[in-house]
Amino acid sequence: MTITLDSKIGLIAGNGQLPIIWAKNAKLNGIEVITISLSADNKKELKKHSAKVFDFGPGEIQKISDTLQNEGIKQLAFIGKVHKGLVLRRPRFDARAIELLKQAKRLNDDAVMLMAVAELEKIGITVIDQTIFIKELMVPTGVLGKIKPTPEQEEDARYGFWVAKAMGQVDIGQTVVIKNKMVMAVEAIEGTDKCIERGAKIAKKGAVVVKTAKPSQDLRFDVPAFGLATLKMMKKHKASVIAVEANNTIIVDKAKVIEYANAHNIVVMAI
Repeated sequence: MTITLDSKIGLIAGNGQLPIIWAKNAKLNGIEVITISLSADNKKELKKHSAKVFDFGPGEIQKISDTLQNEGIKQLAFIGKVHKGLVLRRPRFDARAIELLKQAKRLNDDAVMLMAVAELEKIGITVIDQTIFIKELMVPTGVLGKIKPTPEQEEDARYGFWVAKAMGQVDIGQTVVIKNKMVMAVEAIEGTDKCIERGAKIAKKGAVVVKTAKPSQDLRFDVPAFGLATLKMMKKHKASVIAVEANNTIIVDKAKVIEYANAHNIVVMAI
């Protein structure tokens, strides 16, 4: 279903480069971006591409809601990582946030995000496809760079793809680490990098990292992404391959990723 975009759109921005790229592209398309910044690491850059930037903690639900309404926001995008461990630590969680968490039957990624979407819909705000201004960052099918996988690595990648899809079906994580047709690690609350670290340490050398979208991926949130930081973690722990789902995974700093992969003999492939 296609939607007509408003001239003014809200952005809930987590960590990393993706919110910056999103805001920049939205601005280039004539959109006035009103940003709610949940992370200090990219706030300075976000200010260059946003009409306004408000700084809140992820748990300040009432302030975020009030700000969006005061700014007249009717459409909103979520993009950028907000670590799931926040639910355990609950920093700056207001009374409304705590009440919503108490009502939740489970606190996996989709449950939390769908709860957020439902709350926004109550105040007349539609959450839009987060990839709408970053379609060009989706990884096409094939091998990126000059390092090609061996038949054994391809076999591990395809097995890992199946495992990752199964994990995604129950919304546990999107990343698995494989070696010799054995599962070394699956991503849980710790996130992709820690999953790679844990699995690659067990594998010792030559691990295959696989990251996929969930079987029924909701493009409004949590579209899988990777970038240079992921490859640096792989190099540190001697993982050899990253395989992602083609046309359903975002790559950040593609040219730098390929350059780094070539320099450090890492296979980057999309299947």
